[in-house]
Amino acid sequence: MHKNIVAEAGLIAHGRGEAFDYLLGERTPNFAIRQETLAVILLLEAKKPVISVNGNVAVLCPKELVALSKELGAPLEINLFYRTKERELAIKKVLDDAGADQVLGIDPDMQETIPELSHLRRIVDSRGIAQSDCVFVPLEDGDRSMALRNLGKNIVTVDLNPLSRTSLTATVSITNNITRSITEMIEIAKELKNSSPDQIKMLRGTLENKKLLREALEFIVFRLKKLASEESALEI
Repeated sequence: MHKNIVAEAGLIAHGRGEAFDYLLGERTPNFAIRQETLAVILLLEAKKPVISVNGNVAVLCPKELVALSKELGAPLEINLFYRTKERELAIKKVLDDAGADQVLGIDPDMQETIPELSHLRRIVDSRGIAQSDCVFVPLEDGDRSMALRNLGKNIVTVDLNPLSRTSLTATVSITNNITRSITEMIEIAKELKNSSPDQIKMLRGTLENKKLLREALEFIVFRLKKLASEESALEI
């Protein structure tokens, strides 16, 4: 935060989301792997995929983001709610240091705005999110997810809360900690790139976002009931 990478409000938002990781047992459940697989399929099938980067994501997993970007052929684009030139440059440096080939979103000559939003996250890069057909927006706010969906784009997100607006409006929502999910998505992408189109089509037919979100809720309920039944879990 003191380096202008993360906004103060971002720390609060992230702490709120991290609480859900305790409900998952701080590990990746099987349903999340299926969510990640569906997400990677959409991104690989997209003609112009883009990965949207905010301050929290840039701090948590910059090297993994760069690796995923290269694996998917999806450029990184900085997009911020609390946008300042200092924060843009600070985040760009983090991504550059992590090995990024190209970072979009900070050139004022390449900026457009998306409708339905009044805050600064409406600003997008004309070479990136503006023309993309699938946007990966981890740790996203729900109103921008909805606005991008209304523009006809597929939206992939990572959100530990399966009941958030982001999770419910995204095309695919991954209920997992981003530090685990990005690493897992890289490996899934490598595997799927070696699969035939028929294999990928068959796999995609078995995966559906709403069903997977229901599985996430059922898993959380199961764990809470299990913990409540274990005396050791309630010992202080």
